[in-house]
This record gives sequence, structure tokens and C-alpha cells, in this order.
Amino acid sequence: MKNHPSRRDFLKVSVGAACAAPLAALNSGAAPWAASAGPAAGPAGAAHIKKAVLVSMLPKNLSYEDRFKLARKVGFEAVEAQTIKDPAEAETIKKAAEAANIRIHSVMNMDHWEYPLSSSDPAVVAKSLAGMKTSLHNAKLWGADTVLLVPAVVNPQTSYRDAWTRSQKQIRTLLPLAEELKVVIGIEEVWNKFLLSPLEMAHYIDEFKSPYIQSYFDVGNVLLYGYPQDWIHTLGKRVAKVHLKDFKRKRDGYAWVNLGEGDVDWPAVRKAFADIGYNGYATTELESGDEADLRDLSKRVDKLVLGV
Repeated sequence: MKNHPSRRDFLKVSVGAACAAPLAALNSGAAPWAASAGPAAGPAGAAHIKKAVLVSMLPKNLSYEDRFKLARKVGFEAVEAQTIKDPAEAETIKKAAEAANIRIHSVMNMDHWEYPLSSSDPAVVAKSLAGMKTSLHNAKLWGADTVLLVPAVVNPQTSYRDAWTRSQKQIRTLLPLAEELKVVIGIEEVWNKFLLSPLEMAHYIDEFKSPYIQSYFDVGNVLLYGYPQDWIHTLGKRVAKVHLKDFKRKRDGYAWVNLGEGDVDWPAVRKAFADIGYNGYATTELESGDEADLRDLSKRVDKLVLGV
């Protein structure tokens, strides 16, 4: 199995370039996460995390039904799908999941990079919102309860403050639809130079004051400037879903590697999930592989994340 996630190909940043922007410039007064940033209640070891696989990891030469059956065969309980604009294809995916007896638990929105909500261009924002609306309706059709959203991208044209305010404004326009469909919008950090600390992520989410805005936490992404176990403890009950990757720092840069072969402290991560009582889905996000690769990955999740 290849170990560099294809949707990260655009991430050409260096490890030393990332740094967190201070929250003090954004707000004054008491931090809204102060009373709730700690772990949610839950006895250690009590949580049952469910294994899922990203649909793009399954062999593309197979039909959707056969892909989903393969996922079940090698030990995954669910699939994370991606935005599908064609209604006929979306219906095919629904029927395939039903035939394979596997749940589609979440949807990865596919338009937030090319068309970020933080853009100053109304036409770009309109396309981003349309993509999210399609993703939310996909989720409802498939029985998923979460849509992943990268909320903003900081770049030379978009300041950190503008990324914060613009993205929140647009996400609030999506909230009525999310509430109507009963689908959570899961905010993910993906090397977008935004929400670079767990305190910022908690603050950003809390400002919506809605149970339909939560965190889609990626174990591997935050290694660039932090420790996943710290993020898990800080985000606590805000964690709706989880992505699993591993990351290896190298003298000349970095590399995405298979689970257990990088710098993630998996025992600490496993304990942190137990501490907050997390019992949702953890979705592997690597490149595609054959049946042997997927079976091996399923066993790695058992060992590293489930502790079995």
C-alpha cells in the first residue's frame, strides 16, 4: 500500500514553516473553552472505537458493491464516502452499501480546497457552499451523520483573522440545513495554516454554540506542530469523528508512512481516546491498496487504536 495520502499532494509546506497565530488578537476576555476544554467523562478502556476505511482506499477497478464487500471482508465496519454530485451515482452507492451490509458513516466534502469558504471572491464561496450542501444531502441519503469540512485556508491573499471571520459567517449559513438533515459538520485541520492548536480548534467550534459543529480530528495531521493525545484531551466531547494516519519526521522533511511506522505515540493516543470516552468511528486515510494491504491495515488498527 502506498503511504502518502493522495488528497494531501498539494501540501508542500515545510515542517519548520508552521506556527500558531495567537488568539489574543481575536478576542479579549475569558476564553469560552476554559470551562470545558478537559476530557469528557468516561472510564479508561470503556470506549469501543469502530473501524472505517476511506472509499478512495478501496480498489477502483471494483464496483461499489464489491468495494464495500471487500471492506467488510477485511474487517472494517464502515466506509467514509466522498461528495458525489451525480444523483444516479449517489443512489448506486446507497444501494451498494445496503447490499454489502456496511454503513456509510461520514462524507468527505471535496470542494473546500479549490473553493475555500474563506475566499474573498463571492463566486468561489458560492461554489464552496454548493459543494457542502451536496455533501450534506449525500450524507442524508446514505445514512451518514457527519460531513468533513476544512473551514478555511490561510494564504497571502487571506489573513488568519479573515479566514476565521469569513469561514464562520459562511458555516452559519449552512447550519439550518445541517440541523434539518441532522448531519454534523466536522471541522478538520489539514495543514491549511489555520486552527493550529487544540485551544484554537476548541474556541472556533464553541463560538458556533451548536451541537452540529464539532471536530473531525486527524491523528497524523497535528504531528506537524503538536501531539495528538494533547489535542484529543483538549477537544474532548467535541470530537465527532477521527482520521487515522501516521507521519515520520526526517532530517530533510517528512513522510507519510503506514500506521505504526511513524512518530505517532499510539499507546498515548489510545489512552486519550479512552479518557474522553470516544466510541465513534476511526477512518483510515492512506492511498489505495489490494486485499492484502487492507487486511494488514485493519490488523494495525486493531493493535494500535483498539488495543486488541
